[in-house]
Amino acid sequence: MQPCIEAFQELKNKLTSAPILQAPDWGLPFELMCDASNSALGAVLGQRAGVGQPVHVIAYASRTMDSAQQNYTTTEKELLAIVFALDKFRSYLLGSKIVVFSNHAALRYLLKKPDAKSRLI
Repeated sequence: MQPCIEAFQELKNKLTSAPILQAPDWGLPFELMCDASNSALGAVLGQRAGVGQPVHVIAYASRTMDSAQQNYTTTEKELLAIVFALDKFRSYLLGSKIVVFSNHAALRYLLKKPDAKSRLI
């Protein structure tokens, strides 16, 4: 069990230090990667120096959902993850260009649907 714990700690240390974790470059757009599971939300705020360049992480965020949120539809949970991330990283994002990534294809459909529920837009 000890080798597993040590490997996990090493992985955490590498993911939260340079060159992975870096300070923001205010001249570059931000990339917000959001996801939701059945019970939690997660987001990564990052930037890349150019097309094809790796993403450099600026910050991570996650939280669990309350019991009401756990009853949301998958689409609502994915949107909640985006709202959570925008709120969490607000101080970084105000006045900056942002690209939001989500693995939920229905979100694209919602943005184009003229009669989508206002709660979801």
